[in-house]
Amino acid sequence: MASRDLTPFLLVATVLVALLATCHAGGIAVYWGQNDGEASLSDTCASGNYKFVILAFVYKFGKGQTPQLDLASHCDPSSGGCTGLSDDIRSCQSSGIKVLLSIGGGDGSYGLSSEGDARDVAAYLWNNYLGGTSSSRPLGDAVLDGIDFDIELGGAKYWDSLARDLKNMGKNQGGKGVLLSAAPQCPFPDEWDGGAINTGLFDFVWVQFYNNPPCQVNAGRGAFMDAWKQWESVPAGKIFLGLPASKDAAGTGFVPAGELNSRVLPLIRGSPKYGGVMLWSKYYDDRAGYSDAIKNHV
Repeated sequence: MASRDLTPFLLVATVLVALLATCHAGGIAVYWGQNDGEASLSDTCASGNYKFVILAFVYKFGKGQTPQLDLASHCDPSSGGCTGLSDDIRSCQSSGIKVLLSIGGGDGSYGLSSEGDARDVAAYLWNNYLGGTSSSRPLGDAVLDGIDFDIELGGAKYWDSLARDLKNMGKNQGGKGVLLSAAPQCPFPDEWDGGAINTGLFDFVWVQFYNNPPCQVNAGRGAFMDAWKQWESVPAGKIFLGLPASKDAAGTGFVPAGELNSRVLPLIRGSPKYGGVMLWSKYYDDRAGYSDAIKNHV
């Protein structure tokens, strides 16, 4: 009799535990497009390992320049060779995966000279990759979910204007809106992305806890957690722990999967703003199997 009376209680308790676990469940974001020999976009999404795929990069834009997309040997946008990715993008999205386009990167020619320049870049991105229309959409007619700001050079001004313009275009012109993400360096605040992130318009911030020895995981628990808590304070939706997917993917900051699962993620997974892990990049993940090793712990 006693065990029968407890059954409803145990059932409710089990459901509550499952819901709590789901509340803090994170996802993996991965950058794709910068290396020859990585899996195709469709295979990347079909793996089931990722919630976000970030296409990298539009490396040239602003200051009167004609924007240019570079996806390594995956395709040649200048000849229209990347329009075939539309089917892959739609396939990813039909599986619930958000596909974003990254602008910037560590090596490029970009920057904004004025608020008007920011509006022009926003209009270009909207018409060529998002919900607008253009006769020369580099990735075809698929509508991407948003724009990722990986700003690492070119000055710190007007990125906030670009973020506002993109969000407003998504609101004012109908459609599904525009997701915004950013990939700042872990020293706080970020030299380039800081002003844009402070607008409160960013849905995801995947912080690069690599190539930055003072705040990355191997700087020690205290230094790492101090940096993480600072990033938790920004007015953004979810914060991700950005890591290299293998030792070869970055100069410093690689964290072995076992250590990440047992020692690092338990420190941050309970945070209300915890979103998961960002990996650089798909090419290195293919070779190391990093996402396979961590996906059940993220």
